[in-house]
Amino acid sequence: MEIEKGFEIIDLCLYIKKYKILVIADIHLGYEESLNQRGVLIPRMQFKDTYERIEKILNNNDIETVVVTGDLKHEFGIINRTEWDNILKIIDLFLKYSKKLVIIKGNHDVALPFIAKKKGIELSEYYKIDDIFVCHGDEIIDNDDFRKCNIVIIGHEHPAIGFRDKSKYENFKCFLKGKYLDKMLIVLPSFNTLTIGTDVLRNKLLSPFLHQDLKNFKAYVMENNKIYDFGKLNKFK
Repeated sequence: MEIEKGFEIIDLCLYIKKYKILVIADIHLGYEESLNQRGVLIPRMQFKDTYERIEKILNNNDIETVVVTGDLKHEFGIINRTEWDNILKIIDLFLKYSKKLVIIKGNHDVALPFIAKKKGIELSEYYKIDDIFVCHGDEIIDNDDFRKCNIVIIGHEHPAIGFRDKSKYENFKCFLKGKYLDKMLIVLPSFNTLTIGTDVLRNKLLSPFLHQDLKNFKAYVMENNKIYDFGKLNKFK
């Protein structure tokens, strides 16, 4: 499904057709191990699932550049051996199927530069091509590149929409499309399926890009690998 002309949703990623760019947000490698350490007993199948989904996307689409919008890893400071190995495997996977890999530093990526340097990759503050500006989304980068862009793509927020049916309440990941000042703003969900995200209808939002009235934002909801255009958020209020 196209979220905008030339911008296609593929799985939980955004594909920019003109430039053959795949944008992926908030993979949070190591999250399941972090849950285990806190006493939440879940099987460690997340990395295998993440790897296979990414490989399928890269193998089935014409992609020249991969842009990770930040939070490739989950733990803020420490780097355990499993997390280190898995991050290197994911980086190798991106490099295998694309000509260029851009990793933007997210707020969880404090220790990531030490790992990325093993592959000769320096983390970026943002990525800009033509009038498109991609950043993590935890802060607004006020420079000439940002001021001159017309389209902003962010992660960080992990947007979702919650639906209630009698006593049952369930969150679904979603893409958001709206405006920030005079720019089109696209917000990507977390690629990690364990992190459902922030209910944009009920919860306080983290990103300064979303500290505004979202009633005219459109939501594209993901459920069972299908995308549904839910229209504007004002109809849910």
